[in-house]
Amino acid sequence: MKEDKLVFTAIVHREEDMFVAECPEVGTVSQDYSIEKAIENLKEATELYLEEFPIKKEEKPIMTVFEVKEHAKVSETIRS
Repeated sequence: MKEDKLVFTAIVHREEDMFVAECPEVGTVSQDYSIEKAIENLKEATELYLEEFPIKKEEKPIMTVFEVKEHAKVSETIRS
């Protein structure tokens, strides 16, 4: 029997020496020292979460960008 796969979004950002990966569709979060491992951990966390709290239908979040005035303070983490 073929197993259906769900597709989710991973948003990754750096916090000091770690990469933090977040799944906005279900709210799971993970981290590691490499992007690849942080995403791998996020996948595992999301699978475990969905075993306990299955979703009824897959919805993609709306993703966009926005601008702020140049004088606004931006942390070093966001710039890199």
